[in-house]
Amino acid sequence: MTERFEKTPGWLDWYQGPSRPRFQLPAGAVDAHCHVFGPAGQFPYAPERKYTPCDAGKEQLFALRDHLGFERNVIVQATCHGADNRALIDACVSAGGRARGVATVKRDVSDQELQELNAAGIRGVRFNFVKRLVDFTPKEELIEIAHRIAKLGWHIVVYFEAVDLPELWDFFSCLPTGLVVDHMGRPDVSKPVDGEEFELFVRFMREHPNVWSKVSCPERLSVSGKPALDGEQAAYHDVVPFARRLVETFPDRVLWGTDWPHPNLKNHMPDDGLLVDFIPRIATTPELQRKLLVDNPLRLYWGKS
Repeated sequence: MTERFEKTPGWLDWYQGPSRPRFQLPAGAVDAHCHVFGPAGQFPYAPERKYTPCDAGKEQLFALRDHLGFERNVIVQATCHGADNRALIDACVSAGGRARGVATVKRDVSDQELQELNAAGIRGVRFNFVKRLVDFTPKEELIEIAHRIAKLGWHIVVYFEAVDLPELWDFFSCLPTGLVVDHMGRPDVSKPVDGEEFELFVRFMREHPNVWSKVSCPERLSVSGKPALDGEQAAYHDVVPFARRLVETFPDRVLWGTDWPHPNLKNHMPDDGLLVDFIPRIATTPELQRKLLVDNPLRLYWGKS
């Protein structure tokens, strides 16, 4: 009997009927941060999950990819699936080489399982330090995992909030792989872009050449909330200086993704076409746009120089 899953009360489903972007993506563009949820009838959600989403499967993701004009996806394991990577693997394999993945693994993962993940297109693991989303994993366990995946040439994706960077600095510095930071380390964009908090993150990237950053999720970081009615140019304007600074300072170590289907948003669900039109506001030249959307993700996830 198939288990029934009731969505978390107040859950916002992904935006139906996204607009077609005005910004024309460069050929070969990669949506380097997105997820799949279920479908739960085939890939049940984890018992230890802290939220239950709507279904958002590979078919919907690939349809969005084509609608927006992307060539490829990097699919990141969603916390609602825990360390059960079956939905992620299925999506990567079904993409026929047009997707790579970032998995979640536990200490007891076998070498054979890691090899199978690698064959399916997994190229990294995610460590989540956002306490409201996951339970704490001991750092010694994470370090053990890091050393094992380093042998495969994988990297680590970390998700944390800006106020926690001082506490995590030394731990991140000792990891033996490349490090990709989700969503700029979630800066408080109501603070100055040259203020102490964001300067610390910039210094972290400057002092650690193995660190990359996703300049994604303006809808998650913006304090202005839902886009203004006067058009897309006004949308998420408070995030622009932070993302643009990273793109211009570290042009070879930045990535961008939709974050579809946008888990755990509380006040509005973004139009993914509008999110694509945000890109030229943070990567203001064709050269920066190509690095952000094509060259960097292809180098990191497909090994193409």
